[in-house]
Amino acid sequence: MELIGSTLTATYARPKSSHFLPAISTMASSYRNPQTALTVNPSAGLWRANSYYKSNSTIPSPSIQRENLDMVRAKTVLYPSNRSVLTTRYTPDDWYKSNHNNYRESESSRKSAERLRKDTIRLMQDKEQLTRRTQESTSKNIGERLNDIVFWKSELSHEIDNMVTEIAALNEVKRRLERALAETEGPLQVSQECLYHREKRMSIDLVHDDVEKDLIKEVEVIKSCQERMRRHLDRAIAQLSNRAAQHELERDLSDKVTAQRIDERCHYLRNTSDGIGYYRGIDRLDPISLPDSWSKFTDDNILHSQSERAASHKLRDEIEILLNSTSNEMWNQFNNVNVAFSNRISETADAKNSLQTHLAKTLQEIFQTEMLIESIKKALRDKECPLKVAQTRLEERTRRPNIELCRDNPHHLVSEVREIEDTIQKFQERLMEAENTLQTLVMTKVTLEHDLSVKANSLFLDQEKCMSMRKSFPSMPRLVGYT
Repeated sequence: MELIGSTLTATYARPKSSHFLPAISTMASSYRNPQTALTVNPSAGLWRANSYYKSNSTIPSPSIQRENLDMVRAKTVLYPSNRSVLTTRYTPDDWYKSNHNNYRESESSRKSAERLRKDTIRLMQDKEQLTRRTQESTSKNIGERLNDIVFWKSELSHEIDNMVTEIAALNEVKRRLERALAETEGPLQVSQECLYHREKRMSIDLVHDDVEKDLIKEVEVIKSCQERMRRHLDRAIAQLSNRAAQHELERDLSDKVTAQRIDERCHYLRNTSDGIGYYRGIDRLDPISLPDSWSKFTDDNILHSQSERAASHKLRDEIEILLNSTSNEMWNQFNNVNVAFSNRISETADAKNSLQTHLAKTLQEIFQTEMLIESIKKALRDKECPLKVAQTRLEERTRRPNIELCRDNPHHLVSEVREIEDTIQKFQERLMEAENTLQTLVMTKVTLEHDLSVKANSLFLDQEKCMSMRKSFPSMPRLVGYT
């Protein structure tokens, strides 16, 4: 029970007061307040048992009890009891009942306090265990998350290594393709120069022969190979855009490394760790991704990188096949052109030799014809004197007088003259024929000599100009891009 006039500290430390009896002053209160307070209401200090019991017949609610207690306390403080006026207020039964009520209330309060204490201790223990389990579960989840990060990080590292290897291989094939493309410029220039030189052939040798056909085909083959190489080179350059996939993998790996470092620090945080603190509102932060989308993002990056690697590998195989096929095509056509050149040079050399033989024979025949002409001319000159003699004889015998002008046997000089004239005429015809033959032989000689010069020029162009340039051709390793 509260002591009247107790200090504020004592008031806060008091036990739960009883509501069975009104508050009365105590001896200590009387000693602290010796003077008697004036009673405003004379009937205020009277106490009636029947009204007391009547008022306690119904148990008021705790709030009403607290209000009544405060009112009684206030009235008691303002109006302390005057023991000199009242002699007796309670009966012994009231006193015993009040004590028993206080005992019961004290026991009830202790039980409530003990129950509250046990419930609170049990609650604290449960919450401590729950907090510990939650923290352990969170640590476990962070550990599992670290395992996931380590797994995907290893997958990313492996894929990045494969991508770097593939990019290096594609770059090497690209450089080989560029070198092979550059190597084709020399053979193409040689073929074009051969065609240009062979345009300098003269006369009948300016023929569309097998050599020219093969040279034109060689130029077409080389240009076709160059075109295919350029297309594949453009594809290789475009395929090297898989560096973007590599950059995505590297960025994802960098994010994984950062996340791993953060989660490792979080995983090893304890209640006694340094650097822990309050961060208000951090629980309301909305994450960007979910576990499914997080793993799908990395998996998509890896799948994209694998598809790029597969395309790059396929392109490398195609370039390898292209290099081998183009080198074989160019080598085969180069050999075909060289064989055609050899055959043509052999044919031209044979024709030249034949022309030289015919020219020698023609020269010999010209010489003999010239000798024949000289012989005919000499024979004609030799016939002049006999003709003169015969004609002179005839002319002299025509001077015979009268009957002496007889057709005697000597008169057959006429036939002699005619015979000599006929012979001279035949010699002149033969001379004319010989001179015509000589003219024909001379024209043939000129033709043969011109043809010989043509053949010599063709041999010089094919053998000296063209074949001297075609003695060397890029080797197979150089044609496939190796140095």
